[in-house]
Amino acid sequence: MASLPPTEDAFVREVDEELRQEQLLKVWKHYGKLALIAVALFLAGLAAFLFWRGEQQKAAEKQGETMGALIADVQAARKTDAAKKADELIAGGGSGYRVSGLMTKAALAVDKGDTKGAAAIFAGIAADEDAAQPYRDIALIRQTLLEYDTLPPQQIIDRLKPLTIEGHPFFATAGEMTAIAMLQLNRTAEAGRLLAAVARDKEAPDTLRVRAARLATSLGVNVDEAAARATATAPADKD
Repeated sequence: MASLPPTEDAFVREVDEELRQEQLLKVWKHYGKLALIAVALFLAGLAAFLFWRGEQQKAAEKQGETMGALIADVQAARKTDAAKKADELIAGGGSGYRVSGLMTKAALAVDKGDTKGAAAIFAGIAADEDAAQPYRDIALIRQTLLEYDTLPPQQIIDRLKPLTIEGHPFFATAGEMTAIAMLQLNRTAEAGRLLAAVARDKEAPDTLRVRAARLATSLGVNVDEAAARATATAPADKD
């Protein structure tokens, strides 16, 4: 095929360029507005997210300051001020701060002798699915301790069953409480085995392990050598 003269070649290129521009204009007319809307929505969403994140950070910083002040009030026995700050955290804090505020309120209630009110607060935390599991477990133990003398032994055993699994962070405390309830039901063998397991729990406080080892031994259950040595060397409990 013979090549086009230079003038014709330039003309063809110009026509092609105009056709491409016309096609782009048609595409823009069809989709340009949608593209602008999409970009605008994206930018608006991004701006909203950045604003939300900034506000969350400010709120978290404020809650952290309130929590620090609350701890200082508790340590200084400023109970009225501590109660006010706990209410602030309960009303506007994130999940962790809110639960900390509730636990402070419960502790202040115990200090005033309102064990029933404190137990109700702990029960609410234990049942709160939005709270972190360690908080819920601690609340369940605190609730049970406050209600221990008023609950049937079997109810204590059933309530603490999820925590009386070896390896659980609160196994030792829950295990000891459960074993005492078992003894009240004359389930001596079960109580002894559970106490021996508590005595072997290396994550448990030494005082609790020693006490569990002594009780297990008194029930005729052998514990491991480490627990036995701890029992032999520990000072006697004072009445």
